Amino acid sequence: MMNETQMLISLGGYVDVVKYRYVYFVLWFIVYVLILCCNLTIIYIIWIHRNLHEPMYIFIAALSLNSLLFSTAIYPKMFVDVLSHRQSVSHSACLLQSFFFYTLGGSDFLLLSALAFDRYVAICKPLQYATTMGTTSVTIFLVLAWFLPACQIGVGTAVRGEQKLCHFILKGIFCNNSVQKLYCVKQRFLTVWGLFVLANISLIPVLFILFTYIKIFMVAYRSCGEVRKKAAETCLPHLMVLISFSCLCGFDVIIARLESDLSKTVRLIMSVQIVVYNPLFNPIIYGVKMKEIWKHIKRLLLCGTHHPISQKRSESSH
Repeated sequence: MMNETQMLISLGGYVDVVKYRYVYFVLWFIVYVLILCCNLTIIYIIWIHRNLHEPMYIFIAALSLNSLLFSTAIYPKMFVDVLSHRQSVSHSACLLQSFFFYTLGGSDFLLLSALAFDRYVAICKPLQYATTMGTTSVTIFLVLAWFLPACQIGVGTAVRGEQKLCHFILKGIFCNNSVQKLYCVKQRFLTVWGLFVLANISLIPVLFILFTYIKIFMVAYRSCGEVRKKAAETCLPHLMVLISFSCLCGFDVIIARLESDLSKTVRLIMSVQIVVYNPLFNPIIYGVKMKEIWKHIKRLLLCGTHHPISQKRSESSH
């Protein structure tokens, strides 16, 4: 007899997939390629230019890496689904996809918190910046940003893996919190643990970010024009990313809680925004709004014949 982890779950979130399967595939493929190109460009530029080897840019590169991993956990499976006669996933693969979905989402919030703290120290306590945001501090922030969400999400994933399925149709195009509605019994532990994890990796980081930016803008308002300009140039892109990401996380909660009250088309549109908007537009926001990154992108586009190795050496000599 097939065990629980091998049982197939049907993905019922597509609209007219038989009729539009090639439209879906082309759109997914274009978006995935754009996500790869945009995020790899940000990572590449930060990696080769020594003047970008600072905490803020390292955290931005980590966010782009997160977007790459997030998209790779979602899009290849969607390619297979739209070209298949049956859109389905095994219970174990569904849990694995959900694990990466929420782990990387939690990492984004913690990385944005690290960015907020970096900007707070740089603008509010500039004399302490070199000692506070050293290599060791940056490494600790990066490790915690990936380790804490993975551990906390992993606990819930392991418990779900032991539960019995009574329903086998998921009203979505990928595995998220909606999978909870497939189990025979709703465990109180998972509900409490889910709220604990939600607070730890999203609500508390958001409150921390808002607190730090309020302090930053208070200091900038009382300071000279140069400080205000620095705050606007470096903080506004992070706030734009935070606001958009928080809205998309809200979509995920709405889909999971109100899926029976939403039409299939509305659920599909909201699901698509979750997996398209953030991974694609974050690197664009950072690429256009961050002055130093944009400068190197323009140089990369306009001076394609300039060898990056020689440029790296020239920067090292300065």
